[in-house]
Amino acid sequence: MSKLTNKALFLDRDGVINVERCYVYRRDDFLFQEGIFDLCRAAQNLGYLLVVVTNQAGIARGFYTEAEFLALTGWMIEEFGRHGSTIARVYYCPYHPIHGVGRYKKDSADRKPKPGMLLRARRDFNLDLTSSVLIGDKLSDIEAGKAAGVGTTILLRLGAPESSAGDSDFHVAGSLHDVCSEFFSGPHDAAKPTEISSATLSQPGGCHVGVTKSASGMGLV
Repeated sequence: MSKLTNKALFLDRDGVINVERCYVYRRDDFLFQEGIFDLCRAAQNLGYLLVVVTNQAGIARGFYTEAEFLALTGWMIEEFGRHGSTIARVYYCPYHPIHGVGRYKKDSADRKPKPGMLLRARRDFNLDLTSSVLIGDKLSDIEAGKAAGVGTTILLRLGAPESSAGDSDFHVAGSLHDVCSEFFSGPHDAAKPTEISSATLSQPGGCHVGVTKSASGMGLV
């Protein structure tokens, strides 16, 4: 068995990367969370791969399409790049076991609190999950991280007085600035993570859609 050499910062999307606004799928409604770019630059400087793991029940419910989600995600990745960070991969689950419509009504192993997306990332990037960190804004995020064996799990509760221990199994933070200062302010790692040539979106079933920068701008390939 090959040695696990990489570590990741796992980020939920709605409520962590962007302000929670109930089924966001348009740029006009997508507001980046304060401190997210500083946090991601600091984590990347310490050798963490940036990996997004997001439930997208809005697709399952028919509120927006996968194509609309992918278009928004491509733009989001580009914005991270403009602010000095590279998203290694976006994993998303478009299914819901109760409220899904048509083929999206499914009890998927990828839907948090199940750990499927995190375990796929472990395989894809040879991750040491015990050295990795997950930030979510719901207990289902924390449960997924614990089920996968992520070493540090952080529940973001905006406005909480200070970073603190939760039930001794996870941390609670009141802002992304608190997370950055407490967990990502150490010296840079000597070892660098695997180089990522382009950010990718991980679709259901493991098919990847690359998002690459070209002379004509961002494009799905």
